[in-house]
Amino acid sequence: MSRNDEPMRDVGLRWEQAACDYLKTQGMQLLTRNFHCRFGEIDLVMCDTGARDKNCIVFVEVRFRRSNSRGGGLASVGPAKRAKLRNAAEVFLQSNPRLANQACRFDVIACSGTPRHPRFEWIRNAFEAC
Repeated sequence: MSRNDEPMRDVGLRWEQAACDYLKTQGMQLLTRNFHCRFGEIDLVMCDTGARDKNCIVFVEVRFRRSNSRGGGLASVGPAKRAKLRNAAEVFLQSNPRLANQACRFDVIACSGTPRHPRFEWIRNAFEAC
């Protein structure tokens, strides 16, 4: 099976790992990956350990597009996906009460290139929680 024939789930997992590695170099700490609940999945849940957003819980949606012909990564996170992410984040916080009082934000990281030579567009606070 060639790379072009690789199942999309495998492609997604490789890009999630590449994005996670990148975010760690930017001062983020991984809390969990692929959090599943009845509302959907959150790719990465991280803690921003940087000075500006110290201990902010960050729900990260990783988006890979082979081409930007239909818009970039942020464009692919429409209102329905945002609602699912908000609802899943609520479930995550309810199941982790020690984190429930932390500030939170939703980031999107758009990936392009290849996992070995990635390019990232990191959109912090890509959309509001409410």
